[in-house]
Amino acid sequence: MTSEHDGLGPGVPSAGVLLVLRRVVLPAVLLLFRPTIEGTQHLPKDGPYLLVSNHNAGLGLAELLCFAALWVEAFGDSRPIAGYAHPLGFAFWPGTAVHRRLGTIPSTYEAAYHALELGVPILMFPGGDYETLRPVWQSNRVDFGGRKGFLRIAEKSGVSIVPLGIQGSHYTAPMLVRGKWLAWLLVLPRLFGIKRWALSLLGVIGCVGIAALPLNIWLRGGLAYLWLASPLVLFPWIPWTIRFRVGEPLQNSQLFSDGFDPVQALQAVEQRIESLVKQGE
Repeated sequence: MTSEHDGLGPGVPSAGVLLVLRRVVLPAVLLLFRPTIEGTQHLPKDGPYLLVSNHNAGLGLAELLCFAALWVEAFGDSRPIAGYAHPLGFAFWPGTAVHRRLGTIPSTYEAAYHALELGVPILMFPGGDYETLRPVWQSNRVDFGGRKGFLRIAEKSGVSIVPLGIQGSHYTAPMLVRGKWLAWLLVLPRLFGIKRWALSLLGVIGCVGIAALPLNIWLRGGLAYLWLASPLVLFPWIPWTIRFRVGEPLQNSQLFSDGFDPVQALQAVEQRIESLVKQGE
């Protein structure tokens, strides 16, 4: 039996998570990233929808923590929303326990339809690793890499898509190069089922520091390899202002009025989010 401390289902975090978000995460992100959120009046007050956003900066940790803290500050536990997370995070402990307490759901069609049937909106980042690892000079470009699964979910469920533009978070963890070849070259990412990897600014700085250590060249090379293959190089480390902007919903009838055209619908969503990202430049 699930207790109140374990989370109450999709989109409903546990009491302990809410307390941590209010008392610990919110003060920390306000100090480091000064996040703001605009346009929440565009969010449907009743019923499910897909809140679809661009994804930035390696692990996207800064933007995820900022969004969660701002959402709880604005709505408390009165407006549940389920984060859509990679299924790998649900495969092993402690990931299973953490996701259960956060109220997140695995990024599968089955989990998405279940949450929407319960009336719970879903926060989605369709670009995933493809988008979040893009080079920093493409920070204001929205590119989901052709991924259209979220459109199929919206079309089948009949829900609207609410665009969310995130600006600034890419600079918290600047990426320099991304590619599948990096994941294969470093081996470790591929062993964990990760298809793409990136060379980040933090990774380069760390390698420079390792090269200066008074160690033999083979040991330094080994340390540099482990460092570049570590998820630590994808963590946010630069304080930068992060802005969230919610746009007007794209109604199901707007996107699919002439049948399901995934290419045209994808372009419409990407363009709407990119316009939100570029506001205030």
